[in-house]
Amino acid sequence: MDSLTPPAGGTSPGDAHTYSMPLSRLSLTPQASHGPLDGAWWPRCASLELELPALVGSLDPGRGTVTRVTVGGAAWRDAPRTVSAPDHVIEVVLSDVADEAHAITLDCGTVGRWELLVIPPDEPAAAAGRLLSAAADPWNPLSAERVLARVEDDAGQDGAGERNGP
Repeated sequence: MDSLTPPAGGTSPGDAHTYSMPLSRLSLTPQASHGPLDGAWWPRCASLELELPALVGSLDPGRGTVTRVTVGGAAWRDAPRTVSAPDHVIEVVLSDVADEAHAITLDCGTVGRWELLVIPPDEPAAAAGRLLSAAADPWNPLSAERVLARVEDDAGQDGAGERNGP
């Protein structure tokens, strides 16, 4: 995991609790998506309060301001109800729908919404890379849960082939 960046020099001691996460590990569809996903996000930790501002800051401002996110309650147990982002506050809605356990929906007011696969922070880099690519394919027909399951199944089969030989 990458370390947190301390506040910039010249901040007052009262601001010592302010940190910023490095840029998000994010992969978006290069054009309009034709499937249920618009890409994937691989957070560095399970703290939505730390991760969400970095994610929102990584998105194209032309797509609108993220005003609300919906996340799986099981995956983000300690999620706050609101998260401060630069210049605004984001409402956090927790979902108990099983299909949304590994997804985040970013609502951008009247401009639209983004549906992203959330890759578990502790996912090995090789598997996370495959997930970032698969979810960003504009023709991917699979939900977040199914992309995650398929890539993990493929990785298990690849590993079995390497152990057993041809």
